[in-house]
Amino acid sequence: MKAPMPFRHNLPAGIIPAVMQDHDDAGRDPLTGLLTLDASRERLAEWVEQGKSAAETGGGIPRVHAMLMGIRRFETINLAYGETTGDAALIEVATRIARLATESLNGPWFAARGPGGTFLLIVDEACSRERWHAFADQLADRIAQPIQRRVGTLRLSPRIALLRVLVGESAESAMDRLAQTLAVAQRDVARRVVWVDGETNRAGRTAAQLEADLLHAIDKGEIEVHYQPQFALDEEGNEHLSGAEALARWNHPKLGRIGAAALFAIADRADHLAPLSRHIAETALNAASAWPGHLRLSLNVTAADLAAVSFTFDLGKALGKSGFPTDRLTLEVTEQVLVADMTLAERSLSDLARLGIRIALDDFGAGFCNFHYLKTLPLHYLKLDRSMVDGITDDPRDLAVLRAIVAMAKALDLDVVAEGIETEAQRLTVAREGCACYQGFVRAQPMPEAAFLAMVRG
Repeated sequence: MKAPMPFRHNLPAGIIPAVMQDHDDAGRDPLTGLLTLDASRERLAEWVEQGKSAAETGGGIPRVHAMLMGIRRFETINLAYGETTGDAALIEVATRIARLATESLNGPWFAARGPGGTFLLIVDEACSRERWHAFADQLADRIAQPIQRRVGTLRLSPRIALLRVLVGESAESAMDRLAQTLAVAQRDVARRVVWVDGETNRAGRTAAQLEADLLHAIDKGEIEVHYQPQFALDEEGNEHLSGAEALARWNHPKLGRIGAAALFAIADRADHLAPLSRHIAETALNAASAWPGHLRLSLNVTAADLAAVSFTFDLGKALGKSGFPTDRLTLEVTEQVLVADMTLAERSLSDLARLGIRIALDDFGAGFCNFHYLKTLPLHYLKLDRSMVDGITDDPRDLAVLRAIVAMAKALDLDVVAEGIETEAQRLTVAREGCACYQGFVRAQPMPEAAFLAMVRG
């Protein structure tokens, strides 16, 4: 039997599942490295034949779930900006699909690229319709986020067809039903996600029920905290583990895993941001109190946190109860949080900085980059958005922007943290250019507390 060729792709390290690595180049899309539709049909047929599309024993839940996503009017990007820009957009879409699948799906999965801006994702995981629909909504949100390119800002409009593969259904039937439904969805201006049976969703958790679920989830321990490792760098590329950023995940008993973005959106609608943030902070501080003394903890701060009169007191109380040193804590605040009330934010952050807590301006470069913040806020770090590092290894202009940001930060006595580092070339570049720290899939994904402690202990 011929051995498969080495796996080559344009996607970030660490997000390609093993199920996609046993095909030679003929079975992969040459641009993204995802499977071709023909190879995906073979894989789906194997799962069906092996009985993986059968309902879960005693649960009645189909195991194989599929979605076909298309980008509306994708051809206009090639016409307006050229095929090189269109190809870059397709690679970014493939990356976002693979990253979210890695973050959110529990069972084995694979992704494939079809003609133009068409992508297929199939998972072998017993989950509810609501859960699969919620995942599709998350994916649509992520694909719709702007893509920054030299020619301008690209905005994509995804449409997704969803399917739960029937017991005994052929791969050809499943793919045909998906394609027909996507064709209908592509003409629908209002709906982004459509089921093969034509429904947008069946009766499940309403917004009000989800908001009520969230309060119970905090008490029941369904809100988990994962840790994204961070690494300190020198200009030669040497590194050591320096800490972690705390990130929330909601393990909903009916919908499955809900990521941080969706979780905080639900909390915001329900006016539950404050108790959610408090729960995450207390959980993370208690866990970090067992870390070695050189490791730092980073917590994200919301506008609701800074607006709360008792926030500084409550955080100080949590620090005292956990025993975690104040000078090893970093609070990350985004520009979106600051614009809610700049005066209040400045006052609250100044109070926290006087306690010895360090402040990071998160997602720098993703918004308007208001330099007024650099003058007035008690900052210690600039944390670059991943869009600021995506092209630094192959685009001289992107590299020049990085150098300018690092030079400015050094002039202001600020350290630069690079987020979203996904290749070794990017890691070495940010090290050479003087970034003090980085985090990204090139080294580690967000992980549960036990896995992070295992990394710490070597």
